[in-house]
Amino acid sequence: MDTDRGVTAAGGFRAAGVTAGFKPSGKPDFALVVNDGPQSAAAAVFTSNRVAAAPVHWSRQVVADGAARAVILNSGGANACTGPQGFQTSHTTAELVGEALEVGAGDVVVCSTGLIGEQLPLQTIRDGVPLVVAALAEGEAAGLAAATAIMTTDTVPKQATHRSAEGWGVGGMAKGAGMLAPGLATMLVVITTDAELPATVLQRCLAEACASTFDRTDSDGCMSTNDTVVLMGSGASGVAPEEAEFVRALTAVCHSLAQQLIRDAEGASHDIAVTTVNAVSAEEAEEVSRSVARSNLFKTAIFGNDPNWGRVLSAVGTTSSVFDPDELDVSINGVTVCRDGMIGDSRDGVDLAAAREVEVVIDLKVGVHEATIWTNDLTHDYVEENSAYST
Repeated sequence: MDTDRGVTAAGGFRAAGVTAGFKPSGKPDFALVVNDGPQSAAAAVFTSNRVAAAPVHWSRQVVADGAARAVILNSGGANACTGPQGFQTSHTTAELVGEALEVGAGDVVVCSTGLIGEQLPLQTIRDGVPLVVAALAEGEAAGLAAATAIMTTDTVPKQATHRSAEGWGVGGMAKGAGMLAPGLATMLVVITTDAELPATVLQRCLAEACASTFDRTDSDGCMSTNDTVVLMGSGASGVAPEEAEFVRALTAVCHSLAQQLIRDAEGASHDIAVTTVNAVSAEEAEEVSRSVARSNLFKTAIFGNDPNWGRVLSAVGTTSSVFDPDELDVSINGVTVCRDGMIGDSRDGVDLAAAREVEVVIDLKVGVHEATIWTNDLTHDYVEENSAYST
């Protein structure tokens, strides 16, 4: 998996990232990804938060017909909870981009990220669109510029690429370092492919890929108002892969991006994989894993390098999943610290200070299904970062 190339790795795409002036810092804050075709297939999944941002409402309409030619993204302002004016701003943004690219506004997806509850400056958008359009280019540098321009509290840009032996590929970029919790998608993600596939197939594949990657990335249990994952297909390779093969490639890119999101979580010192095995269904395995991943008591214990398996069991006990409390096993980094619901091997054998990665495995012993939720610990830095959020 190549993490140095992103949305321009697939044929038929150009990208750009510039400084338009949304951020007081003067850092890059306006990105554009354009599909030059020959196809203009598109699919997307969005937050299920009922308080959805204006660009989410606009972009749902755009992709309803399975087509899109461009995605315009700004950081430095979420355009959420901004009423009719905010929706008009998203509409105007799409119109300005469409005019510059000579495509319809209804083919331009709009994404925003940043502080909720403030109007985006329309003049900044009017001035910024010509800049970002003029900067459009193919190649690795253009993809990196776009990935950099969508960052808010991210410390690094996030990209991933998969190239098949048959000549088609998938590339993507993502932003997100906090407010990571699923609701069909997680944060802002743009994925491109030059595989020759119709929008109906892209939508089906994207939903499947997100279900096992972004939907299982749960940093802090807080669902954003702006979460969007959009997939555009150019068909430029002229190759139509089998759907199963494409799903595997798309899932690999999504998984890489999701793991990069977790690794960059605000203030995190541990990356945690919580896996529940031998459940009666995948849904129940996911419920159990998520209950542990969202436990602040568990997350603070990991931050303190304390393999406190009692906090794992107490979280498991809050679920409706089928299990016998007297049969539960819990291992942390390979050490079975709880066996049959009781004391297992000594927790002294778990050295959480030695590595950033933590693997928790919960064995329900009632079925054959499993699911993993990826999360991180809860640190002082996370509290400080989010106590005065302004980017």
